[in-house]
Amino acid sequence: MASAWRRVADAYQRIVDNGDKRTDPWPLVYSPIPVTVIFLVYLCGIWVGPHLMKHRKPVDLRVFLIIYNFAMVGLSAYMFYEFLVTSWLSSYSLLCQPVDYSTSPLALRMARVCWWFFFSKVIELSDTVFFILRKKNNQVTFLHVYHHATMIFNWWAGVKYVAGGQSFFIGLVNTFVHIVMYSYYGLAAIGPHMQKYLWWKKYLTSLQLLQFLLFLLHTGHNLFTECDYPDSMNVVVFGYCVTLIILFSNFYYQSYLSKKK
Repeated sequence: MASAWRRVADAYQRIVDNGDKRTDPWPLVYSPIPVTVIFLVYLCGIWVGPHLMKHRKPVDLRVFLIIYNFAMVGLSAYMFYEFLVTSWLSSYSLLCQPVDYSTSPLALRMARVCWWFFFSKVIELSDTVFFILRKKNNQVTFLHVYHHATMIFNWWAGVKYVAGGQSFFIGLVNTFVHIVMYSYYGLAAIGPHMQKYLWWKKYLTSLQLLQFLLFLLHTGHNLFTECDYPDSMNVVVFGYCVTLIILFSNFYYQSYLSKKK
């Protein structure tokens, strides 16, 4: 038993000691414990929340959701700008870009936007809370929970070990998709009379699928070429994208193709 605990302690020490020294002092980065606690609280909330709301009326969050969703549009736009401009000024390559671990202004600027991208994934866990408070439990699907819960770990690892380099491509594309996505949610929150302007939901799902396909091709290319970027990260992203393509394709089929039949 003691040896097992020793191995766990050694593994934990390796995790915290081998990170990017620039990002280690930043909130939630140094140790995996804070993000794990957030994950466990999130799962508990998903289990407890519907029971607490069972005999209560749905909470009216309309005004709050309008503000929240358009604030997320603003945050996504800021991150998209930072990813785009910083990678451009740093002459990043789309095909192979090692991480710059220096403390140069541009390297730190890229690391900072990677942190904001990670933190935005923590904020986005609120999406699930809002569904539960509004008693929209049918929206809390396996796809929804899996995507939200796993992204915080993926991007914690990204900021902890590879804050920059190839990581920028995922942040750049995903923030663009989230500008579109939260714009849709913000408009939908205004009221039912907006539905006639929201005919493009199917295309939003298509856009989400397209981004995962781009990530798959991007990381797949780097797995089979020489590039000074950790293959372990590419393998994780590649496998993760496969799962998301399967889940989102199923969602697309169930939502748009199956209903037509």
